[in-house]
Amino acid sequence: MLVGPAKALFMDEISTGLDSSTTYQIVNSLRQTIHILGGTAVISLLQPAPETYNLFDDIILLSDGQVVYQGPRENVLEFFEFMGFKCPGRKGVADFLQEVCVSSINSYYRCDSVFS
Repeated sequence: MLVGPAKALFMDEISTGLDSSTTYQIVNSLRQTIHILGGTAVISLLQPAPETYNLFDDIILLSDGQVVYQGPRENVLEFFEFMGFKCPGRKGVADFLQEVCVSSINSYYRCDSVFS
């Protein structure tokens, strides 16, 4: 429950136990509230649905306690492609971002052309 005009919200795994539709509705409401109030929300979600992922303005991606990417959502795939990792067309971006940060999986996404 939100009471009052909070300028900063920090939320951890708010989707646990919720279906993707409910998670979308919650994140969408938070997004609208934050934009109206001119605040900031930092929300951690594990593998959000593509529709929910697309609601975010910026992404902070962590791996082993280190920041891997911080910036606009629209630029994250370009950044990872520049770093040598390409998201397959059939893969959701959120799933790709989670998997590319796991060392035992990330070699699957590596672009050979970048390192040739």
